[in-house]
Amino acid sequence: MASILCGASTSLITTSRHHRFSTRFFSPQKSISFSKKRFVVRASETETDRVKPTAPNQSPSSRSSLNQLLGMKGASSENNIWKIRLQLTKPVTWPPLVWGVLCGAAASGNFHWTVEDVSKSVVCMLMSGPFLTGYTQTINDWYDREIDAINEPYRPIPSGAISEGEVITQIWVLLLGGLGLGALLDIWAGHTTPTIFYLSVGGSLLSYIYSAPPLKLKQNGWIGNFALGASYISLPWWAGQSLFGTLTPDVVVLTLLYSLAGLGIAIINDFKSIDGDRAMGLQSLPVAFGIDAAKWICVGAIDITQISIAGYLLGSGKPYYALALLGLTIPQVILQFKYFLKDPIKYDVKYQASAQPFLVFGLLVTALATSH
Repeated sequence: MASILCGASTSLITTSRHHRFSTRFFSPQKSISFSKKRFVVRASETETDRVKPTAPNQSPSSRSSLNQLLGMKGASSENNIWKIRLQLTKPVTWPPLVWGVLCGAAASGNFHWTVEDVSKSVVCMLMSGPFLTGYTQTINDWYDREIDAINEPYRPIPSGAISEGEVITQIWVLLLGGLGLGALLDIWAGHTTPTIFYLSVGGSLLSYIYSAPPLKLKQNGWIGNFALGASYISLPWWAGQSLFGTLTPDVVVLTLLYSLAGLGIAIINDFKSIDGDRAMGLQSLPVAFGIDAAKWICVGAIDITQISIAGYLLGSGKPYYALALLGLTIPQVILQFKYFLKDPIKYDVKYQASAQPFLVFGLLVTALATSH
């Protein structure tokens, strides 16, 4: 969620302010340097005609300002610091967290369309999306700056569009803001145990160890992608259900199982980063198993999880919900063969845009089933 220990960040800042280094990768044309102020990809002296890195295979006229604001691949250059800050939080990744809160509220069986309940849910969505997901994405970009210098050199940190001090400040503001909203929601809900605050702390810690050394969970494709899936599916669901009701052990298990589908979704994002992951020694599944095997692992995790959940609902005496979930799984399988399995690198965005709406509606179906 998707989601604190950022003490390690302090030592990282101190270290970066006292020395300068450069790392040369496989191409003789580019070097990466991390100076006191900026982390930039510099052209070699022979590339005098290039002022700053741009998105690969894209002319300046084709780069989208909308992609920049949403934090998507192929973003245009931007000088406005607030637009750059927004880009670092990757708003395109917020909707699954917002939807997860909605599913949790629905699963509680206690959400009502009153001003107070709607206001609570909006605050919970702000906590899960812009604040804690924004924190997650910013800290991930900070620790991925060397990889991004290879895969996406036009992103704010490797391009030098934002200074290290500004990045660290953003990390802390988003983290503390998210934790503060979690504590506020517990008070608002009248919790004797600050459940939502604990969830926000746990999600933030998970986000940190996902991106930061020494653990850096993302170095292992299985563990890292499952952690990411749980952050995007389980944690916001738990927060939404805790806000309006009681989080039960069976729902915890069910949502963790659903996080296996999130693992599959997380693998999709690894295909575009194969070169950088391989160069930096990260064992993403496309690197470890190759593209062909990884794409089948990906769709298998997504489809088998949903079919298993449908079987659970059928066994629980909820056949209509089970059929609805199966009905939403079928178009996903069709789109996998139409796009993703043909070329997971070329069609990753198109597949996600067309198939994921069916998956998230399946989440809601499951949430409604558990509420009855």
